[in-house]
Amino acid sequence: MQNNTTNNIQNNLSSSYNIIMVGFLASLAGLMFGLDIGVMSGANEFIKKEFSATDRNIETIVSSMMFGAALGALGCGWASAKFGRNRCLILSALIFIISAIGCSLARGIIDLVAWRFILGIAIGIASTTAPLYIAEIAPEEKRGSMISTYQLMVTVGIFLAFISDTILGYYGAWRWMLGIIAFPAILFLIGLFSLPDSPRWLIMRNRKQEAYNILLSLRDGDKQAVHNEVQEIEEQIKSPKKGFSLFLSNRNFRRSVALGVTLQIVQQFTGMNVVMYYAPRIFQDMGYTGSATLWFTALVGLVNVAATFIAIGTVDKYGRKPTLYAGFGVMAIGLGVISFLMRNGHIVDPTMQLFCVAMLLFFIVGFAMSAGPLIWTLCSEIQPLQGRDFGVSASTVTNWLANFVVGYTFLTLNNNLGSSKTFLLYTILNIIFIGITFWFVPETSKVSLEKIEENLMEGKPLRQIGR
Repeated sequence: MQNNTTNNIQNNLSSSYNIIMVGFLASLAGLMFGLDIGVMSGANEFIKKEFSATDRNIETIVSSMMFGAALGALGCGWASAKFGRNRCLILSALIFIISAIGCSLARGIIDLVAWRFILGIAIGIASTTAPLYIAEIAPEEKRGSMISTYQLMVTVGIFLAFISDTILGYYGAWRWMLGIIAFPAILFLIGLFSLPDSPRWLIMRNRKQEAYNILLSLRDGDKQAVHNEVQEIEEQIKSPKKGFSLFLSNRNFRRSVALGVTLQIVQQFTGMNVVMYYAPRIFQDMGYTGSATLWFTALVGLVNVAATFIAIGTVDKYGRKPTLYAGFGVMAIGLGVISFLMRNGHIVDPTMQLFCVAMLLFFIVGFAMSAGPLIWTLCSEIQPLQGRDFGVSASTVTNWLANFVVGYTFLTLNNNLGSSKTFLLYTILNIIFIGITFWFVPETSKVSLEKIEENLMEGKPLRQIGR
């Protein structure tokens, strides 16, 4: 009896280690994603000076990455279905390395736009594949927190980029800001070769025994549980319809795709990436100058990381919808106060300047604890297995197109409307998103992907498919 107990403990520890390591390696895609988002924030002003760039040029350089990401996400749905999730991640790592070096050697604005576009392709592949892979390999009771770990790595990447930008900013070394991310990309590539295939993908490719063995190593060695999970997956893939053909023929699948698309638009129009791409400019509008803008930007990155732990701790405990309500409310309050404080232009009073910074950090907390990780979680949960590649790709492409719009318009809005009205616009949008969450978003916490799919295909209202 003692030996059996000891063996069970060892199996549980081994399984826990395996799932943690697999989830961590897949989440490193988020780190690369975050690094590439963050580096431009600190580099913008130096690029502007070196190439005599206009605000429109900077918007083009920043947003070209998002356009490439949309293209990468669009093609990745087909590729991940045919070649496997982990192989797509390997491809993205290779492109990360090449494009980072290309950005660092750019000779002008056109070069930067081109290399940022290619870099975007890598990000589009990674941002589509990693959450999908994690959702398919994680136990249902840990799925939310594991996908949130992906978002945590995004925030860590942004923070590290902001820190390196701050340090390198003293030397004006913007080329190093853009090129240094090639080093973690190499480590990411090496780690990816140890990732197993997704069990769901293997079963869809008629490789049941391989899927069974992988699940056994990730599910505490519980043969009955693995057997049941394999049966559930097999039951779901009996239908010959998939992808675009399923989208055309099945109204319920169109509903889940539409919800995924809407959620990604919601995430981008909270205004979070406005801060990520243009934080130093925002702090300048608050009245700060010089290195203070870069240090405050680094503080934004730190708060973003810390607040993401809130999501990891609450996403499976309190549920998706309550966390989203809280997050959108916090974001609306933070941006609303900033809009009010900046109504007369630059803030002169030092106390009010610091309070404005505090409200921006308050906004960051709201996003990082809610829409940041949860939108990716929900988009990977609500799609039926046969159309999951198509559904996640559609929502991710939308994410990057919406991201492109945000990145390409902020400086123009800010120059024409002023900071106060621009932030008021994003305040109103966050209030609207509370209503969208109430009427359309389902509560999927602690519900199996198979049960969510069953409810969806029965035609239940979208906000009830998690029940």
